[in-house]
Amino acid sequence: MAEAAQALRLRPAQRMVIAATWLGWTLDAFDFFLMVFVQKAIATAFHTSAGAVAEALFLTLAARPLGALAFGWLADRIGRRPVLMAVVLLFSGFSALSGLATSLPQLLLIRAAFGFAMGGEWGIGASLAMESIPARLRGRVSGLLQAGYPSGYLLASLAFALLFDRIGWRGMFFLGIAPAFLVLLIRLHVEESPAFVRDREAKPGDTLAELARNWKLALYLIVLMTAFNFFSHGTQDEYPLFLQTQRHFGTRLTGIIGIVMNIGAICGAFLIGPLSERIGRRRAIVIASLCALPLIPLWVWTTSPVPVALGAFLMQAAVQGAWAVVPAYLNELSPAGLRAMFPGFVYQLGNLLASRIAVIQAGIAESHHGDFALALGSVAALTAGVLAVWSSLGPEPRGARL
Repeated sequence: MAEAAQALRLRPAQRMVIAATWLGWTLDAFDFFLMVFVQKAIATAFHTSAGAVAEALFLTLAARPLGALAFGWLADRIGRRPVLMAVVLLFSGFSALSGLATSLPQLLLIRAAFGFAMGGEWGIGASLAMESIPARLRGRVSGLLQAGYPSGYLLASLAFALLFDRIGWRGMFFLGIAPAFLVLLIRLHVEESPAFVRDREAKPGDTLAELARNWKLALYLIVLMTAFNFFSHGTQDEYPLFLQTQRHFGTRLTGIIGIVMNIGAICGAFLIGPLSERIGRRRAIVIASLCALPLIPLWVWTTSPVPVALGAFLMQAAVQGAWAVVPAYLNELSPAGLRAMFPGFVYQLGNLLASRIAVIQAGIAESHHGDFALALGSVAALTAGVLAVWSSLGPEPRGARL
């Protein structure tokens, strides 16, 4: 109750920053996960395999570090707010353009461009939010921001369940233009980061020199974010395909289970984010990661819709519970002069190192007679263990001054 009362005492401008950055990450994820749901339809349309279409997910993830570096560098120099608006316009435009692709190579190129634009959103939005709120609320707001990712997945699940049979895969991508309207909200109601305004007159440091000076921290976080991205994308990206091809669930049931799993993810983020203010960032990550291990059999080796949905709900509660800590953790550890670039860069570089996960899992499944359960379960078990061990070795920055 006390924390809720504190949240209510935020200034209207602070609440608007939180709302806009949450909505930005939600709509970013919505655009990304549209691709996840329509892989099978695209493979059919272009007369190719699911593995070939999964290359689009790889290219999207692989391009994100370049976007994080370029747009983050720009945001550290001219401000978080204008660059965030540009990023939102770009990724929504490329998402809609995906619906006009006439061949798989063309679609792959567009999705790579989408990934470049998408790469700038998370780091800039997270730094804008974390720099605009009191330190005591970072854990709660971190969980809220990260809940935007499953919220976007949930919206994509709803769109797939309700609209796919009517508008097809091309129409699904046209829905991706919706985030462009967020720019108007940011333009009218969101203020620039107080930390950026305070340090505006300071001469920007040498980005490469600053990264070199903090190479040990960067290396720790890159490994951490690689494990995190194996954990999330390894349990999410191929899951709808698993439901359709191995469990033989139809469009509506696949969409409903997608909704259920993302409600679980949102619950996990809302639970673990505030908890990290009490027990620490590292301990919260370890607990959430280890909770995923006993859930794997229920998640992928049951066959009826109800236990499958329950397993999906609980697994994503654990996955996004661990992720809830990330926005606060990375911003609290980041060098002050690189805060718009550094968190997004190490996050997206981890994404790059994990970007083959959909292709790897598709390959594992195809080599084991279409057994996606094996591919999903083995990756989840390995990465949950690695994430728990590696995060326990890192620094604890809770409450650091931004």
